[in-house]
Amino acid sequence: MTETLSASALATLFTEARTHNGWQDKPVSDELLEEVYDLARMGPTSANCSPARLVFVQSKEAKEKLAPAISSGNLAKTLAAPVTAIVAYDPKFYDLLPELFPHGDARSWFTSSPQLAYETAFRNSSLQAAYLIMACRSLGLDTGPMSGFDANKVDALFLSELGWKSNVLINIGYGDSSKVYGRLPRLDFDRACQRI
Repeated sequence: MTETLSASALATLFTEARTHNGWQDKPVSDELLEEVYDLARMGPTSANCSPARLVFVQSKEAKEKLAPAISSGNLAKTLAAPVTAIVAYDPKFYDLLPELFPHGDARSWFTSSPQLAYETAFRNSSLQAAYLIMACRSLGLDTGPMSGFDANKVDALFLSELGWKSNVLINIGYGDSSKVYGRLPRLDFDRACQRI
């Protein structure tokens, strides 16, 4: 793949894209969420381990259930968002490696090291959260990722029966541009990068 994206596509994904704090009262269809996932799942992970698991919180009842786990600064925007994705990870992701990575016995890499399994699950589900953001932007949706929540509460309320663990929350919908903060600075190359 050698094709460079257009300036318009780069603006959609990066240079003009913003984190949204306010939302239009416009639903996100189940079909569109499935399209988003179908794109996001194609992003690379270590040994194709794909540990991310998603819970799309959409209904009023589910949002009310989620509310006690959200920090006060994130509560109003989370309740207003059409969808809040709980990006979680499956601590036993390695059980699917015989299917996802049939090139060798990758499962044994992780069953012999709980620390490596945790680090791999958390790191790669974080990557997959970023892919989810890019997939949303690619399909005309806005996002607002958040780490201001009580992970233990989210796990107890939504994930314990599944055995999954929460990583990050991402509000998804059609953003209200009047509630976007001004663009904040980013570190330039010389401050953030080294050539050796």
